[in-house]
Amino acid sequence: MARAVTLFTGQWADLKFTEICKQASAFGYDGLELACWGDHFDVDQAAKSDKYCKNRWEILSDHGLSAYAISNHLVGQAVCDLIDERHKEILPADVWGDGEPESVRKRAAKKLITTAKACRRFMNNKPGRKNKDDFPAVVNGFTGSSIWHTIYAFPPTSQKFWDKGFKDFAKRFTPILNAFDKQNVNFALEVHPTEIAFDIVTAERALAAVNHHKRFGFNYDPSHLAYQGVDYVRFIRQFADRIYHAHMKDVWWGHGDGTIGVFGGHTDFANPSRYWDFRSLGHGDIEFEDIIVALNDIGYAGPLSVEWEDSRMDREHGATEACDFVRAIDFKPSNIAFDAQFDR
Repeated sequence: MARAVTLFTGQWADLKFTEICKQASAFGYDGLELACWGDHFDVDQAAKSDKYCKNRWEILSDHGLSAYAISNHLVGQAVCDLIDERHKEILPADVWGDGEPESVRKRAAKKLITTAKACRRFMNNKPGRKNKDDFPAVVNGFTGSSIWHTIYAFPPTSQKFWDKGFKDFAKRFTPILNAFDKQNVNFALEVHPTEIAFDIVTAERALAAVNHHKRFGFNYDPSHLAYQGVDYVRFIRQFADRIYHAHMKDVWWGHGDGTIGVFGGHTDFANPSRYWDFRSLGHGDIEFEDIIVALNDIGYAGPLSVEWEDSRMDREHGATEACDFVRAIDFKPSNIAFDAQFDR
């Protein structure tokens, strides 16, 4: 059997949990990657209540769905970020609190630790769970960054300044990763502009900053790498032992009118002048067969999670089409050498 195809619920958080379960089942998905916002997955309840976790599983099971990961990008973003009024719009009220930046960062770190506990309790309550699951418990998310704003800056930014940013990341995230280790849960950073790691080189630097902590890996997403010009297939092979989860998301680039570059020109998505934009799977420029081959080569056995984003397309149509697309391009690796038959 090929890998499970799941739907990330972050872009569907306007729907109640039961409704997105119903829709995802109708779209053809095997399961959900649960966002920790909306009413899809309550971190505080899940961390302390078996009853709550069992109820989530019951609803999933009623719709023929499973789950392999939860995602808390919004809270993770605040751990290392320079906090401003935009964060208030995405953070839980108890994390935002009085809005004092350092206090927000500390509360975000505490909430991310609670997320690890919630993930462990949730996975422990998985129906039919074996002592050792085939796919480990994973929390996907962001880290934020205290130095992203200096990515291409004037006055010029020194390596000493950037080193301080990676040290800040290590100081804030090492205790979080230690807490994840106690819960036997992996943290998978979605490598992404605005995060401490946004390409291959910064991903290596982030790993080094936390001394290659075994709980720190990546939620692979080609869309955030490709339009930057980063080799998104090489990323898989370079971090073969750190791909803890995989997003299927498409993007196109070079389709604008030449007035807006890779930085986006302070325009909204779907502006026809943009150099790049997210597209529904199969409608962009990502070579997904190359990705599947590379994931097979490294032995990735986890889900292929559709993160559906396309401002030009009806999302129900797109989510259904995307599910079919992933099933069509995924395949099991061979367990024989095709040319061995000539020796018989």
